[in-house]
Amino acid sequence: MLSIRNLTKSYRSAGEQVAVLRGVDLAVAAGESVALTGESGSGKSTLLHLIAGLDQADGGEVRLADTCVSDLTDAGRAALRRDRLGLVFQQFNLIPSLNVRDNLAFQSRIADRHDPAWQAELVERLGLDGLLHRYPEQLSGGQQQRVAIGRALAVKPLLLLADEPTGNLDEATADDVLALTRDLVARTGCGFLMVTHSERLAATLDRQVHLSAGRIA
Repeated sequence: MLSIRNLTKSYRSAGEQVAVLRGVDLAVAAGESVALTGESGSGKSTLLHLIAGLDQADGGEVRLADTCVSDLTDAGRAALRRDRLGLVFQQFNLIPSLNVRDNLAFQSRIADRHDPAWQAELVERLGLDGLLHRYPEQLSGGQQQRVAIGRALAVKPLLLLADEPTGNLDEATADDVLALTRDLVARTGCGFLMVTHSERLAATLDRQVHLSAGRIA
């Protein structure tokens, strides 16, 4: 599903070139849930951005199924994010002017892959039945994160990427949201790569990998 080989990335800081990723190798299989851990500043978010085509690597290869992300144009990477990736962030990034129903359907409609039956199942599984006409400002943090996860999965992505998706939630809500996410990932058969600082949450996924000194340990 996801194959990363010898990925490198550096940034210029204070006039010096700082290496963040020094040859990362990683694979995520279809239906597999993988936790990516590491110290702050170790490059976890940078790695997710490279996988999603939000930034470009200096070297190496990112391949999603039959597509080499590294070879795509800007338009090609945008289409990849729209059609084949689900992205979930700590800040939710819901559209304030859209209600829950329309937020859930936003990406799948843009991708022309909207499936009303699948959205109805997501609504039921995520416990959003009574919230469809509410707007993001009327929701709790846990409810907003459920909507964000539903939006990401509505397109039936090949890969779900999550960057600290439970960082703004209390422990009980975080457990509930992650359990639902794991269940829905298993239901769709997509790959799941989650950045987290929580060893407790990481231990609930199929596999844990650690990013240190720019490499996967």
